[in-house]
Amino acid sequence: MSMKKVTIYTDGACSGNPGIGGWGAILFYKDTKKEISGFQKDTTNNQMELTAAIKALDLLKVPCEIDLYSDSAYLINAFKEDWITKWQINGFRTANKKPIQNLDLWKQLIDFNNMHKINWIKVKGHADNKYNNRCDALATGEIAKHRDE
Repeated sequence: MSMKKVTIYTDGACSGNPGIGGWGAILFYKDTKKEISGFQKDTTNNQMELTAAIKALDLLKVPCEIDLYSDSAYLINAFKEDWITKWQINGFRTANKKPIQNLDLWKQLIDFNNMHKINWIKVKGHADNKYNNRCDALATGEIAKHRDE
């Protein structure tokens, strides 16, 4: 039985870093498109980038073949450049022996990467990719909605 093919676009944003943040994602499966977004009060841009991917992947209940697009080099390179394996070998420490940041988020992403067949694809941010731009609008829209809380 072949795997379901899903396309995901994600983006995270932060007003101040750290500060208030938002994330957005769009999932495509066959003719279905689903947009999701959320907000976090005290966060960083990188945390929102990772959270966007986690929230999208969490919606998939069976192993899928996924093209995941993000403008976050931090997210994409961790998998494309195999930083993840190096971190695991080093006890989740960087080359400088410092603990990696956002370990709780990375562990969730590792679990999803092990469950699914994910093609991690870097896109240029704030450019001509309409779905990346829409994810950015979802993320910044969450910040705007919650700014006065």
